This record gives sequence, structure tokens and C-alpha cells, in this order.
Amino acid sequence: MYAHYALHRLKILPGQLLALPRRERAFIYASIDLQIEKEKKEAAKAKRRKGKKGR
Repeated sequence: MYAHYALHRLKILPGQLLALPRRERAFIYASIDLQIEKEKKEAAKAKRRKGKKGR
């Protein structure tokens, strides 16, 4: 999951990601987790707003 996200969103090749020092990879993985959580919350919020418009 992380390599896919890094490739498509961050434009970091999987080999480049794996070549990073352990702490840098951990930072990127944590940042990806935070971004995914943020996107999920935004999608849920948009879905709630869309449901209110239909009333």
C-alpha cells in the first residue's frame, strides 16, 4: 500500500523508497497514514453534505 501511494501521489519509485534510511521511511509511512485518514474524513464529510442536499 505504501509503495503504491508513494509512487502515485508522491512520485517516489518503490526502489527509491526502500533505499531511504529506516527513519525516513518511517516518517513517510506515518505521513501517508495521516493523509489517508484525512482523505477518509473529508470523503465522509462530503457524503454527509451530499445527503443533506437531497432532502
